[in-house]
Amino acid sequence: MKIFEELQARGLIAQVTDNDEIRELINNGGAKFYIGFDPTADSLHVGHFMALCLMKRLQMAGNKPIVLIGGGTGHVGDPSGRTDMRSMMTSETIQRNCECFKKQMEKFIEFGEDKAIMVNNADWLLKLNYVELLREVGACFSVNNMLRAECYKQRMEKGLSFLEFNYMIMQAYDFYYLHNNYGCNMQFGGDDQWSNMLAGTELIRKKTGDNAFAMTITLLLNSEGKKMGKTANGAVWLDPHKTSPFEFYQYWRNIDDADVIKCFKLLTFIPLEKIEEISHWEDSRINEKKELLAYELTRMIHGKEEADKAQDAARALFCGGGDCENMPTTVLTEEDFENGKIDILNLLIKCGFAQSRGEAKRLIQQGGVSINDEIISVLDKKYEQNDLKNSLKIRKGKKHFHKAVYEG
Repeated sequence: MKIFEELQARGLIAQVTDNDEIRELINNGGAKFYIGFDPTADSLHVGHFMALCLMKRLQMAGNKPIVLIGGGTGHVGDPSGRTDMRSMMTSETIQRNCECFKKQMEKFIEFGEDKAIMVNNADWLLKLNYVELLREVGACFSVNNMLRAECYKQRMEKGLSFLEFNYMIMQAYDFYYLHNNYGCNMQFGGDDQWSNMLAGTELIRKKTGDNAFAMTITLLLNSEGKKMGKTANGAVWLDPHKTSPFEFYQYWRNIDDADVIKCFKLLTFIPLEKIEEISHWEDSRINEKKELLAYELTRMIHGKEEADKAQDAARALFCGGGDCENMPTTVLTEEDFENGKIDILNLLIKCGFAQSRGEAKRLIQQGGVSINDEIISVLDKKYEQNDLKNSLKIRKGKKHFHKAVYEG
């Protein structure tokens, strides 16, 4: 099975500009393609990982990747899939986030001569002359067509700023620039980027007469149609300091039964034949499927040693063994205590199980909190520093664990 057919079989392909041309191009290793990553945070998340996996698959098939870091587009903010305007970031924040992205990407993609290259669109977008851009590029865009684009529709109801309206032009210019300077002939991206990507292929055609191609990949959605990779505390990050290997493992260990096989296909490099075999396991083996998925993804992101630790800790906890060694941990300081004590509500907030005292109260009233396997029912329960010297094992619901310790 060639790479295009494998992408189809895994359910990765959403939309393409030319099915036959793209099949021929990537199956024969003729694509010099780019995927863009705007530095909206200081870590990549699970959605980015799906794009990196696609990049790796295509690279393994002989195609040449260009990783584009959006140091320039990050100054504007992509309105795609948004109902509100993104927060404006400073230049310093954008630069710091770009550096974090680079370090993480180098763990997954092979860079070097005749391999993958990494570029930053700040190198050309921040140098553009506004009037020259209007004359060279603006004349190629129809405002009527732009306003019909899906990426703008959600924003139109609350008000689309002129700043955001320019994002499509900037992304199209990126493709045009990469085509002219690096021989880039394809762009890949999430399915919510379709309108922006079409704008790029059209700009290249109008300015150079060349054909360029675009393909979108399936968005990582659960069986209810909601984006995966989100938790009550925010995104599932690839940075172990933002989402620990244990928390990362637990996220995949706890996904809905209906999403397991899809995640195997979209996110892992396990052969399709093996995934097909797993899909026919009896329903009684669903936890085994989830363990295998969680272990494989944790191994890919954090390495075998961390995956082993996460799996051992999860098994011990679910079996009642209570192994806290590799559990996510909050270290309390002297400032967290009042007169040498901390109440249960503040403890839950410190450990990220609640955003407010009101939310913490509701969790306890619903019987959803236990400390060292004892269900908490008293709202004003307090713990002394000595209680936390050997750590407290906190459990929210059936699946979320945390450790709190005082090291004063």
